[in-house]
Amino acid sequence: MGSLEETRAGLVERLRVRRAEIEDAIFAHARAALDITRAEDAEYVVGLRAAVAAAVEFVLNGIELGEDSSGPVPSEVISQAQRAARSGVDLEAALLACATGQRLLARHVLAAADDLPSGSLGPVLDLQGLLVERLMAEVSSEHKRELARARRSPEQRRAELVLGLLAGERLGTAELGYCLDAWHIGVIATGIGAGDAVREIAASADRQLLSVSRGGEQTVWAWLGGKRRLEIFDLESLVPAENGPGVSLAIGEPGSGADGWRLTHRQAQAARLVALHRGGREGVTRTRYAEDMLLAAALRDETLGQSLKQTFLSPLTSQRDGGVTSIQTLRAYLAAGCNASKAAIPLGVKRHTVENRLGTAQEHLGRDLDSCLVELEVALRLEQLDSVTAGEQPPPQ
Repeated sequence: MGSLEETRAGLVERLRVRRAEIEDAIFAHARAALDITRAEDAEYVVGLRAAVAAAVEFVLNGIELGEDSSGPVPSEVISQAQRAARSGVDLEAALLACATGQRLLARHVLAAADDLPSGSLGPVLDLQGLLVERLMAEVSSEHKRELARARRSPEQRRAELVLGLLAGERLGTAELGYCLDAWHIGVIATGIGAGDAVREIAASADRQLLSVSRGGEQTVWAWLGGKRRLEIFDLESLVPAENGPGVSLAIGEPGSGADGWRLTHRQAQAARLVALHRGGREGVTRTRYAEDMLLAAALRDETLGQSLKQTFLSPLTSQRDGGVTSIQTLRAYLAAGCNASKAAIPLGVKRHTVENRLGTAQEHLGRDLDSCLVELEVALRLEQLDSVTAGEQPPPQ
């Protein structure tokens, strides 16, 4: 029989095998508890995912090495506690999410510890409880500190009004100085100079501007309003080519009235989710909802995203080269408007080679390519985003 330290190390090794499953379960419960405003906030959701992953690693590391060697509470957890305060998530809800995570993780500990030596499970669960208590104490402290700071800011009052309106509450808009009975385009700007960027765009377009800062992430939610409908191509022509390093613009579609005001913001949030997965680039970058709506839906709905990759990419990986040739050919084919002759040019092969490769891909997929071109394109774009997230060089578009 090994020492308690060896027993804990063996248990953590088993839990790490299930780590993705554990994180997914905790994240799903935490996200389900959010109201629709927060559940559609791209920054909040991505931050929540990062905080869950960091918290799980913190607890597993503490179980393995002992509480004294667990290290400081992860910065991702602290940042999410601050973000929760700024986003109107009350402390009780934030702590409840921590408690739910504790319970779900404990279930996995019990499942992985069915053959542990008698008497070793109790100390492990006690240690897990102590580690989660440390997390909860830090979440409570940071949430209260951020809330106290925000309450002193007129900007926070403005943000609270906007959040209330987005949630469907009937509130007066006089304090905002913005008319909802108009045409709107929602924009989420992120990066150094995000506020300056939306002000410059609004001035160039001669539109009324409503904007609220979302705190330390240098993120601004903005709406451009006016009596006439502003088309997206008109707006894009007004966006400066350069406006500081790394400014990202996520743009919704034109909408009218209060409902259109909410919808265009939700569309901008969906576009922002795509932009977050694409990563930062130099200069101003634009992500338009109408150009990425299916990709955004697959990123928001993890079941849909995983199903697309499993159905349309996994069968290709059984090939000798792991599906690399088929995937490259499919990318080129779709980029060429499903023209095999045009697809052959960037691939450096002949048209019949492209056609043969497409036939091979079709055989492995077990379906006619023409019947699933849209699904294939979304699956390939998801795989491309996965490469960016993993820090790999993305395949050419």
